Amino acid sequence: MADFTRKPGESFEGFLRKFKRGLKNSKRLEKARSKQHVEPTKNRQAQKKKALIGLDLKKKNEYLRRIGKLPESTMRR
Repeated sequence: MADFTRKPGESFEGFLRKFKRGLKNSKRLEKARSKQHVEPTKNRQAQKKKALIGLDLKKKNEYLRRIGKLPESTMRR
């Protein structure tokens, strides 16, 4: 990481400009922001479990639609 020190007699605004420029050139802030919203990948077991839950829910809804407890939806995904 780049070290930024304020030189004697240097204005705060000048130091801040130098700091921002150095931070932008080092790409550290860009990397941190890109990693901020990355979700970790789920393991196979969790993926299978979620898929099975979805299938069960789909079966249940289809059954309820057939017996008339759920209205027929015109828009399907």
